[in-house]
Amino acid sequence: MKTLNQTALVAVTIAAGLMVGASATSATAAGQCGRASWYALHSRTASGERMNPSALTAAHRTLPFGTKLRVTNQNNGRSVVVRINDRGPFIRGRVLDLSKGAAGQLGFIGSGHTSVCMARV
Repeated sequence: MKTLNQTALVAVTIAAGLMVGASATSATAAGQCGRASWYALHSRTASGERMNPSALTAAHRTLPFGTKLRVTNQNNGRSVVVRINDRGPFIRGRVLDLSKGAAGQLGFIGSGHTSVCMARV
């Protein structure tokens, strides 16, 4: 039978492991490559601010709002720094949804999507 101290130690160990796992997930998400698309809405983002299509912002599934990422278009080498202010993308295989302004800087408005790599700034 476990004592109260042993039970508390197990709970703290599990909680610490979950926090480390969350940090590793966020770090991995910020250092990944994949497909990105763009969107231009005029509604509110998940962070509560109004979407500005010409701003350099992006939607990511898990990174905290306010995180800044350097996003590089793998097809032409162009890069831009964006701020996460929304959740998404909701299309399988996509890792990032960029504002129309960011997509324009990266040069893929016409195609709608491209291969990118992203890293925290």
